[in-house]
Amino acid sequence: MTSTSTPPGLARFNTLEEHAALTALHEACASTAWAKRLLATRPYATSEDLYAASDAAMAELTAADLDEAMAGHPPIGRPKPGDPTSAREQSGMAGASDALKAEMLELNLAYQERFGHVFLICATGRTGEQMRDAVRERIGNTPEREREIVRTELGKINRIRLARLVEED
Repeated sequence: MTSTSTPPGLARFNTLEEHAALTALHEACASTAWAKRLLATRPYATSEDLYAASDAAMAELTAADLDEAMAGHPPIGRPKPGDPTSAREQSGMAGASDALKAEMLELNLAYQERFGHVFLICATGRTGEQMRDAVRERIGNTPEREREIVRTELGKINRIRLARLVEED
Protein backbone atom coordinates (compact mmCIF):
# COMPACT_ATOMS: atom_id res chain seq x y z
CA MET A 1 0.00 0.00 0.00
CA THR A 2 1.39 3.42 -0.87
CA SER A 3 1.60 6.35 1.50
CA THR A 4 -1.13 8.12 -0.50
CA SER A 5 -3.60 5.39 0.46
CA THR A 6 -2.62 5.41 4.13
CA PRO A 7 -5.19 7.34 6.19
CA PRO A 8 -3.88 10.83 7.06
CA GLY A 9 -3.86 10.29 10.83
CA LEU A 10 -1.99 7.01 10.46
CA ALA A 11 0.47 8.57 8.01
CA ARG A 12 1.12 11.34 10.54
CA PHE A 13 1.69 8.76 13.31
CA ASN A 14 4.03 6.76 11.07
CA THR A 15 6.22 9.82 10.49
CA LEU A 16 6.31 11.18 14.05
CA GLU A 17 9.75 11.51 15.55
CA GLU A 18 10.38 8.57 17.89
CA HIS A 19 10.02 10.53 21.15
CA ALA A 20 6.75 12.13 19.98
CA ALA A 21 5.41 8.75 18.85
CA LEU A 22 6.38 7.18 22.19
CA THR A 23 4.61 10.01 24.03
CA ALA A 24 1.47 9.49 21.91
CA LEU A 25 1.54 5.75 22.55
CA HIS A 26 2.02 6.28 26.29
CA GLU A 27 -1.19 8.31 26.27
CA ALA A 28 -2.92 5.22 24.86
CA CYS A 29 -1.26 2.73 27.22
CA ALA A 30 1.17 3.27 30.11
CA SER A 31 3.19 0.13 29.30
CA THR A 32 6.63 1.05 27.99
CA ALA A 33 7.14 -2.46 26.57
CA TRP A 34 3.86 -2.24 24.61
CA ALA A 35 4.74 1.19 23.22
CA LYS A 36 8.26 0.13 22.21
CA ARG A 37 6.90 -2.93 20.39
CA LEU A 38 4.53 -0.72 18.41
CA LEU A 39 7.30 1.73 17.59
CA ALA A 40 9.55 -1.07 16.37
CA THR A 41 7.07 -2.17 13.71
CA ARG A 42 6.28 1.23 12.19
CA PRO A 43 5.27 2.22 9.56
CA TYR A 44 1.80 0.72 9.39
CA ALA A 45 -0.01 0.49 6.05
CA THR A 46 -3.46 0.33 7.62
CA SER A 47 -5.09 0.99 10.96
CA GLU A 48 -5.85 -2.73 11.18
CA ASP A 49 -2.10 -3.45 10.95
CA LEU A 50 -1.56 -1.12 13.93
CA TYR A 51 -4.36 -2.79 15.91
CA ALA A 52 -2.94 -6.24 15.14
CA ALA A 53 0.49 -5.10 16.32
CA SER A 54 -1.13 -3.76 19.50
CA ASP A 55 -2.88 -7.09 20.11
CA ALA A 56 0.37 -9.00 19.57
CA ALA A 57 2.28 -6.68 21.91
CA MET A 58 -0.48 -7.02 24.53
CA ALA A 59 -0.23 -10.82 24.39
CA GLU A 60 3.52 -10.61 25.09
CA LEU A 61 3.36 -8.34 28.13
CA THR A 62 4.84 -9.72 31.33
CA ALA A 63 3.11 -9.41 34.69
CA ALA A 64 5.28 -6.35 35.44
CA ASP A 65 4.35 -4.81 32.07
CA LEU A 66 0.66 -5.34 32.84
CA ASP A 67 1.14 -3.72 36.25
CA GLU A 68 2.71 -0.71 34.54
CA ALA A 69 -0.18 -0.51 32.07
CA MET A 70 -2.81 -0.75 34.81
CA ALA A 71 -1.11 1.96 36.85
CA GLY A 72 -2.12 4.39 34.11
CA HIS A 73 -5.83 3.81 34.74
CA PRO A 74 -7.87 5.50 37.47
CA PRO A 75 -10.54 3.59 39.40
CA ILE A 76 -13.97 3.39 37.76
CA GLY A 77 -16.05 6.29 39.00
CA ARG A 78 -13.02 8.48 39.67
CA PRO A 79 -11.60 9.64 36.32
CA LYS A 80 -8.33 11.55 36.38
CA PRO A 81 -9.07 15.24 37.01
CA GLY A 82 -8.55 17.28 33.87
CA ASP A 83 -8.18 14.20 31.66
CA PRO A 84 -10.82 14.29 28.91
CA THR A 85 -10.01 10.73 27.78
CA SER A 86 -10.58 9.32 31.25
CA ALA A 87 -13.80 11.31 31.67
CA ARG A 88 -15.09 10.28 28.21
CA GLU A 89 -14.34 6.60 28.78
CA GLN A 90 -16.04 6.59 32.17
CA SER A 91 -18.99 8.74 31.12
CA GLY A 92 -21.35 5.91 32.10
CA MET A 93 -20.64 6.79 35.73
CA ALA A 94 -21.12 10.54 35.26
CA GLY A 95 -24.88 10.44 35.79
CA ALA A 96 -24.86 7.62 38.31
CA SER A 97 -26.69 8.05 41.58
CA ASP A 98 -24.76 8.83 44.75
CA ALA A 99 -25.65 5.34 45.98
CA LEU A 100 -24.17 3.71 42.87
CA LYS A 101 -21.03 5.85 43.11
CA ALA A 102 -20.61 4.87 46.77
CA GLU A 103 -21.12 1.20 45.91
CA MET A 104 -18.52 1.42 43.13
CA LEU A 105 -16.06 2.98 45.54
CA GLU A 106 -16.56 0.08 47.98
CA LEU A 107 -16.32 -2.50 45.18
CA ASN A 108 -13.19 -0.86 43.74
CA LEU A 109 -11.52 -0.98 47.15
CA ALA A 110 -12.51 -4.63 47.72
CA TYR A 111 -11.30 -5.56 44.23
CA GLN A 112 -7.99 -3.75 44.72
CA GLU A 113 -7.49 -5.45 48.09
CA ARG A 114 -8.17 -8.86 46.54
CA PHE A 115 -6.09 -8.49 43.37
CA GLY A 116 -3.57 -5.76 44.21
CA HIS A 117 -4.51 -3.52 41.28
CA VAL A 118 -7.26 -1.30 39.99
CA PHE A 119 -10.42 -2.85 38.51
CA LEU A 120 -9.91 -2.51 34.78
CA ILE A 121 -12.72 -2.69 32.26
CA CYS A 122 -13.29 -1.19 28.85
CA ALA A 123 -15.85 1.30 30.17
CA THR A 124 -16.64 2.93 26.82
CA GLY A 125 -20.35 2.58 26.15
CA ARG A 126 -21.11 0.91 29.49
CA THR A 127 -23.52 2.21 32.08
CA GLY A 128 -22.60 2.57 35.73
CA GLU A 129 -24.81 -0.42 36.52
CA GLN A 130 -23.04 -2.57 33.92
CA MET A 131 -19.65 -1.68 35.37
CA ARG A 132 -20.90 -2.41 38.91
CA ASP A 133 -22.24 -5.78 37.78
CA ALA A 134 -18.92 -6.59 36.10
CA VAL A 135 -16.85 -5.89 39.21
CA ARG A 136 -19.30 -7.91 41.32
CA GLU A 137 -18.93 -10.84 38.91
CA ARG A 138 -15.19 -10.62 38.49
CA ILE A 139 -14.26 -10.21 42.16
CA GLY A 140 -14.82 -13.96 42.58
CA ASN A 141 -12.30 -14.89 39.89
CA THR A 142 -8.96 -16.49 40.62
CA PRO A 143 -6.05 -14.06 40.31
CA GLU A 144 -4.85 -15.93 37.20
CA ARG A 145 -8.24 -15.73 35.49
CA GLU A 146 -8.63 -12.08 36.41
CA ARG A 147 -5.18 -11.25 35.00
CA GLU A 148 -6.21 -12.62 31.60
CA ILE A 149 -9.50 -10.70 31.68
CA VAL A 150 -7.54 -7.54 32.49
CA ARG A 151 -5.23 -8.23 29.53
CA THR A 152 -8.26 -8.58 27.24
CA GLU A 153 -9.95 -5.43 28.58
CA LEU A 154 -6.72 -3.46 28.27
CA GLY A 155 -6.42 -4.61 24.65
CA LYS A 156 -9.93 -3.28 23.93
CA ILE A 157 -9.08 0.07 25.56
CA ASN A 158 -5.84 0.30 23.59
CA ARG A 159 -7.66 -0.29 20.28
CA ILE A 160 -10.17 2.48 21.05
CA ARG A 161 -7.41 4.89 22.01
CA LEU A 162 -5.27 4.00 18.99
CA ALA A 163 -8.29 4.54 16.73
CA ARG A 164 -8.66 8.06 18.15
CA LEU A 165 -4.94 8.65 17.67
CA VAL A 166 -4.80 7.61 14.00
CA GLU A 167 -8.20 8.94 12.98
CA GLU A 168 -7.26 12.50 13.99
CA ASP A 169 -5.98 14.60 11.12
